[in-house]
Amino acid sequence: MANPVFSNSPVFGEKQQRQGATLAAPSTIDAASLEHMYDAPAATPRDTGRMTYDDVIMKTGALLALLVLSGAVTWVVAPGLWIIGAVVGLVLGLVNAFKREPSPVLISLYAVAQGVFLGGLSAFYEAQYPGIVGQAVLGTLAVAATSLVVFKSGKVRVTPKFTRWLIIAMGGYLVFSLLNVVLMLFGVGGGQYGPLRSDNWGILVGLFAVGLAAACFLVDFDAVKRGVEGGAPRKMAWSAAFGLTVTLVWLYLEILRILAIFRN
Repeated sequence: MANPVFSNSPVFGEKQQRQGATLAAPSTIDAASLEHMYDAPAATPRDTGRMTYDDVIMKTGALLALLVLSGAVTWVVAPGLWIIGAVVGLVLGLVNAFKREPSPVLISLYAVAQGVFLGGLSAFYEAQYPGIVGQAVLGTLAVAATSLVVFKSGKVRVTPKFTRWLIIAMGGYLVFSLLNVVLMLFGVGGGQYGPLRSDNWGILVGLFAVGLAAACFLVDFDAVKRGVEGGAPRKMAWSAAFGLTVTLVWLYLEILRILAIFRN
């Protein structure tokens, strides 16, 4: 094929053509071989190179292990590096979010950067409010587990209307957060991360953000289910793991901030 798009494609490439020619050739398989083929177990998704739930679970676990390890090292060695981790994590998060093909290396580096960010920030909070990090971790796991149970029960369905509502709500929350950052940079107000997130507003805003994160988990779980049932390539498990990790990090930060407000 002259068109490089088709010639380089695993579906339309030369390899596929050779396979088609082989199938079209006269069969020389004997009866014993045919019987063995019919008796063989059916090919699993892993055999055919498709994404499975195990792939997503294993890769998500690997990313969380990298995050926790880098966070623990930062906590002990250099908590002040959290600023660098925040910037690098943001950049890598945007790069991975807009990449068409998942990059295991970039996704793993994102987990390490976020670990540096969370490790330093958690050390700061723990110094002010002893025990708060453990509470935030338990709260994060509880919300994530509850979202999974609700999704598995089928009581909340991820419909197009639900997804549109979530996108609008997250867009509004993003605008709110950016406005708050601008006001904080110009020295307007105070409190937890700026005037619009002070103690008076902080709890309500935090609970709203936790609700958004729980809704994001439902969308994430639905996306994983669609990918597995639709026969997505195994490499897309990295994208699924990346999405789940992003939601977990966001949820942990919001719960940590809410607990700090209650401690005050």
